[in-house]
Amino acid sequence: MTTDEHAERFTLLRPLLFTIVYEILGSVTESDDVLQDSFLRWADVDLATVRDTKSYLAQLVTRQALNALRASARRREDYIGSWLPEPLLLDANDASADVLLAESVSMAMLVLLETLTPDERAVFVLREVFGFDYRGIATAVGKSVETVRQVAHRAREHIQARRKRFEPVDAATTTRITEQFMTAAATGDLEGLLSLLAPDVTWTADSGGKATAARRPVVGAEKVAAVLMSMFRLERLGDLRTEMVNCNNTPALVLSGERLEGVFLIEIADGKITNFYAIRNPDKLLAVAVPRQIGR
Repeated sequence: MTTDEHAERFTLLRPLLFTIVYEILGSVTESDDVLQDSFLRWADVDLATVRDTKSYLAQLVTRQALNALRASARRREDYIGSWLPEPLLLDANDASADVLLAESVSMAMLVLLETLTPDERAVFVLREVFGFDYRGIATAVGKSVETVRQVAHRAREHIQARRKRFEPVDAATTTRITEQFMTAAATGDLEGLLSLLAPDVTWTADSGGKATAARRPVVGAEKVAAVLMSMFRLERLGDLRTEMVNCNNTPALVLSGERLEGVFLIEIADGKITNFYAIRNPDKLLAVAVPRQIGR
């Protein structure tokens, strides 16, 4: 077996492996590091001993991702303000055709996954999103099959109890509401903006203390509208420019001036905008320049 064959097998599965690690860590940059380290370990494996490359590599990257997640736990405990996952820049239609994959990388789901323990998170991702069997998951997380079944059940109940159940928003509705939002915000149309916001719409900002941002979530249509009007006022003055992209399979607004100022993800449900996720920590904006491929 050659090094080229190692690279070929790894590259073929890289979108899936990246997605597993990103959903466990919520960090694009840390996921890149985990995949790099995992490939170095993979390069030393005798391929003649590998029965199922997909399962083997999924277990390998999961173990490395769990190590990284546990190592970063203290940093997250000491984090200033709200902690949000890093935005994941996607090609326009990368996940949209796969409903389960699209939901699994949504900011709302990643925020929910943050409420699980590391083992629960890994087990939930491997089982519910990627459909791996319990035996393979047990190997990945270093637990017995019976324990993994219990962890999976507990994690599934935890997520289902907290996940809001709405009908999936079709692409046409998402485009329409996003365009209406952009027009209202850019022209200073407060009434038009308020008509698009859910009454309990929430603005959650992540700055890590390294940029100006509300340290607690802002809740309510009028309060969130005021935040938006202030932000777009700077654009109208020419200090900032905006661009619409696809992050985490949802519309996202990239705001930049002399440097990238933030990425703002829009969440839509029942015909209204229900959440804005504002990532302003410059450390979490490093990977936004390059679209990633995800897979299942």
